[in-house]
Amino acid sequence: MNKDQFTISLKIAATYIGTVVGAGFATGKEIVHFFSIHGVYGLFGILLSGLLFIWIGTKMMRISVEIHAFSAQDFNKYLFGETIGNIVNGIMIIGLFAVTSVMLSGSGAVFEEQLDLPRQFGIILIVIISLIALSGGLDGVLSVNTIVVPMMMLFVIGISSTVILEIVPNTINITPTETWNAKWLTNPLTYAALNITLSQSVLVPLASNIKDTSAITLGGILGGVGLTCILLLSHAAIVSVDSFDDYSIPMAVVVKEINPTFHFLFIFIIIGEILTTVVGNIYGISKQIESIVSIRPFVITFVVLTLSYTVSFIHYSPLLSFIYPLVGWISFVYLPMIMVK
Repeated sequence: MNKDQFTISLKIAATYIGTVVGAGFATGKEIVHFFSIHGVYGLFGILLSGLLFIWIGTKMMRISVEIHAFSAQDFNKYLFGETIGNIVNGIMIIGLFAVTSVMLSGSGAVFEEQLDLPRQFGIILIVIISLIALSGGLDGVLSVNTIVVPMMMLFVIGISSTVILEIVPNTINITPTETWNAKWLTNPLTYAALNITLSQSVLVPLASNIKDTSAITLGGILGGVGLTCILLLSHAAIVSVDSFDDYSIPMAVVVKEINPTFHFLFIFIIIGEILTTVVGNIYGISKQIESIVSIRPFVITFVVLTLSYTVSFIHYSPLLSFIYPLVGWISFVYLPMIMVK
């Protein structure tokens, strides 16, 4: 593999991570809901999800190259056939729209809770920046991710390293504190299904445009490993906070306890991660609708962002707690379908 291929692999990995890591992930609320509430069992869940991110995410991109998929629309027809594929595509567009609404609501929560600024100011700011980025098409999506993702990874590694000696005993406590709960197993599966399904809207057209199977394979593996590492480090930091489930943004509480300056920087990283997911989701929706009807991408982008802005008036925590598990269970059928293809 030459230098250019490796650079492409890094961009793919950054885009993969940036598409998955959004408001729920970066703030820690999503990690709490699916993993941290289960303590040590959450660690095993993260490792299971990480394996699926590496395996299924990479396989999905390789298949996309083989079948020359223009968008997730083509990919789903390949998986499910023409009729069921169209139904799945409709559900997926609704899912992407719902998660985009969660991202916008999350941006409002960040500005309101952490910066003492009006909630609507944060939401409108993300909408405007997204419109600017998406005007550049795929290059705009890649550019946003290659800037934000490395910053976020360095920051999470730095924060987790700072508190790791204090929180390791809490993280690896092997004494169960509650009886068996099936969610310890189903949460990692639905979490991976949710994120892999929604990320296909970006990863499918990305892989088809790049076409280099070697670069795609390495990019998928690096992206999956990166997601696993961020999950593990974030989980370790979150469980060090008392009553972490009570906070909308538990990671901000961790950072604030360490250093107020870091806290201010982390808020902007969260905003950046919200932006990467909004941009990725809207790009994916645009590609899918383009493959069905002939409408200018900018018009699609504007309409979807306007509708998402309307839904974002629902507050962040209840919206995430309802939408993410629901879309995760709907997406669950994807995992076996991609495995067997």
